[in-house]
Amino acid sequence: MDDKTDLHIHTTASDGVYPPAEVVRMALSRGLIRIAITDHDTVEGIAEARAAAEGTGLEVIPGVELGTKYKGKSVDVLGYDLRDTQSLAKKLAELRNLRENRAQLILEKFAALGMPVTMEDVLRFSQGGAIGRPHIARAVVEKGYAPDVQTVFDLYLADGMPCDVPKAEVTPGDAIEWIHKAGGKAVLAHPKLIGDDGLVAELLDAFPFDGLEVWHRKHAPEDAAFYRNLARERGLWMTGGSDFHDDTHRMGEFGFRATEG
Repeated sequence: MDDKTDLHIHTTASDGVYPPAEVVRMALSRGLIRIAITDHDTVEGIAEARAAAEGTGLEVIPGVELGTKYKGKSVDVLGYDLRDTQSLAKKLAELRNLRENRAQLILEKFAALGMPVTMEDVLRFSQGGAIGRPHIARAVVEKGYAPDVQTVFDLYLADGMPCDVPKAEVTPGDAIEWIHKAGGKAVLAHPKLIGDDGLVAELLDAFPFDGLEVWHRKHAPEDAAFYRNLARERGLWMTGGSDFHDDTHRMGEFGFRATEG
């Protein structure tokens, strides 16, 4: 790692607000030399980003972020250096179909609460990428049913809320297997957000992860120090990234200092 690298970036291929080519331009303007495109459950933004970066000196690492469940907790798995994305893309297409079915069920729940939103409304925000709950939340806000996206999640979309529809479950083992079959490396994402450091250690010992995301914008310095030790004890690759989606946080900023790597 170095302080000109950001290994956790989303685009409009999933729930980011900027197209892949624009993300590349932003990375260059920020002085970055290396980024990873890690969209949720899709690899569709990688080709555009790599084409936009050609000849600029910016390295674009092909990646992905796969959503999984373990013991009732959401566990995201990052994949890096994907060499053969064809088999992975097939699996992700299956997931995408499941996600679209889930989105329709969520919209039906909003309609039952007197807040009708159409799939066309949602697709304007997903821009052809994988449909996620943030796209639905933005459509709900656009309709005037809530003041902001966070309110939509807090009142309607969070686990157990009135419009919550559980995802079709993928296990961390599934995600790691798919990433390894694509020639990539599997990294446990933002462990602090799992909310249970004992479970984080259990995950690292139970599954063949290659790395741990030590630095993240929601990791305090003491969190990063703790996760750095977890990774070192297990001989794991240590990564970091901003988890960039939009202008609420800055690409390239996630608490990493070159002296820590």
